[in-house]
Amino acid sequence: MFGCWYETVLLPRLIHLSMRQKKLAEYRPRVLSEARGRVLEVGIGSGLNLWFYPNDVERLLGLDPSAKLLKMARKAQTHSKVPVTLMNGAAESIPLSDASIDTVVMTWALCSIADPVRALGEIRRVLRPDGALLFVEHGLSPEPEVCVWQNRLTPFWKKIGGGCHLNRPIDELITAAGFAIDMLTVGYMKDAPKAFGYMYEGRAQKR
Repeated sequence: MFGCWYETVLLPRLIHLSMRQKKLAEYRPRVLSEARGRVLEVGIGSGLNLWFYPNDVERLLGLDPSAKLLKMARKAQTHSKVPVTLMNGAAESIPLSDASIDTVVMTWALCSIADPVRALGEIRRVLRPDGALLFVEHGLSPEPEVCVWQNRLTPFWKKIGGGCHLNRPIDELITAAGFAIDMLTVGYMKDAPKAFGYMYEGRAQKR
């Protein structure tokens, strides 16, 4: 009973609060500034990115598996400058046609997707040949001593963090799914514990 209540009621609120951190806010406008055309945001959550989409976006499709977070996103939707359609669903099975999206956006979503390889394959499927994947994610650190702690903490952390993994090699997952990363910035987020704050920010295109 508690587990169900935690997953459906408390966890979405905790995710919303944690993602509102000021430290994360500086990443959002940089990543979203290149979004163009018909955009799919995978893991739209409570809609914290909606304020940052440029006018070049024709329509935004927001996908998330949490009905509670989508309810929050509907409230945020009223402040969006671009038309928004919200969809309840998983990244491993995106309910869109092949090559129908100009830009896919992921911000701190790949860490918690149950099957990231399958999800990235779906993202590749729905992207147009000249489309772009824009992302900022936290993941595996290059420092061995930090990796040790990430591997130790992940089994516990993913139980309380909605499946969040601290130790996923984000760049390797993206390239293994058939993308070429043409821009990548990595490094620790300021004032964050190293095990939680190694960031991958970039852009990739279908190879």
